[in-house]
Amino acid sequence: MERKVNLKDVARDAEVSLSTASHALNGTAPLTIEVRERVLNSAKRLGYLERRRKRATIAALRVLLLAIPDDAAPQSDLNLVSWTILNGLRKECERRGIRTVPFVSTGRRIDGNQVRQIALSERADGIVILNDDQPDLIRSLASADMPVVIINGEDPAMLVDTVTPENRFGARLGIDHLLALGHRRILHLTWKGRTTIQRRYDGFSDAFLAAQLPVLEGMILEAEGYEPRHGEAAINALLDQDPEMRGATAIFCAADNLALGCLKALADRDIRVPEAISVLGFDDIVRGEFSRPPLSTISVPADRLGAAALSLIEQRLIANDPHRPAHRLELGCHLVLRGSIAPPR
Repeated sequence: MERKVNLKDVARDAEVSLSTASHALNGTAPLTIEVRERVLNSAKRLGYLERRRKRATIAALRVLLLAIPDDAAPQSDLNLVSWTILNGLRKECERRGIRTVPFVSTGRRIDGNQVRQIALSERADGIVILNDDQPDLIRSLASADMPVVIINGEDPAMLVDTVTPENRFGARLGIDHLLALGHRRILHLTWKGRTTIQRRYDGFSDAFLAAQLPVLEGMILEAEGYEPRHGEAAINALLDQDPEMRGATAIFCAADNLALGCLKALADRDIRVPEAISVLGFDDIVRGEFSRPPLSTISVPADRLGAAALSLIEQRLIANDPHRPAHRLELGCHLVLRGSIAPPR
């Protein structure tokens, strides 16, 4: 009776370690294209690949459909977070030898039926959605016969996998620091964003509750959007109405773009940062390093979200389990202190 080929045989034939062969077949670690292809070719030639496929235990993520809403496409320096996410995903796909099929919606929302049709026509093995977590889209894609991951979004219905920065704890980390410095009247500059932005408000509130301090009324300032001009306009309008800015000694901005506009408005009124008021951002975009003063912020691992999404897709392919529960993966943030924060006067 002929001996069955095992993983050791594949590793020996491909001239790699046993663990490397396992990672290449299971998609459990990033490998170079050359190493992954060498292992797969050995597995195919020895008959191991076909046997594993029959048992539905091999990760076969070769083609990925990437769907992006029009306003998230990298068109300017206003959406550097999206650009960083996409660039990280692109690099990881190149590293793993995954072909990416991009789809950019014609409007601000993605059509789930259209995404499914393109995925089928391109024979995609998985779908990644960036910055769109509308319930109708999620319900449409949840019934697709392939793994779906939303990057930088949430799914309260828990139908698909999601990857996002830890927005809530990240915001709390920043407010904890401001409270430790002695700030109590902290203004939160935000906008009507998606749930990811709402989580930053949740973290803002959590920090006060954990410190057994009240969340003061009137300390939420809503801008019309997330761009620097929106932050500038909101602060200017507040200063026109109330030069004391509701007694705030610090401003927590829900995004660095808002913070940059905030800094400009304050500078135009000769309000010194951080001497007169502290400003904290969120995202850690490059422009914040070169603002005056350099912006303190919460840094999100935007460049790591893509790799995390690919791992979730590969895990789902390996599991081959229609009853596998949706996974929610949150990547940690950290506080970056530069020159825009100081204790209150």
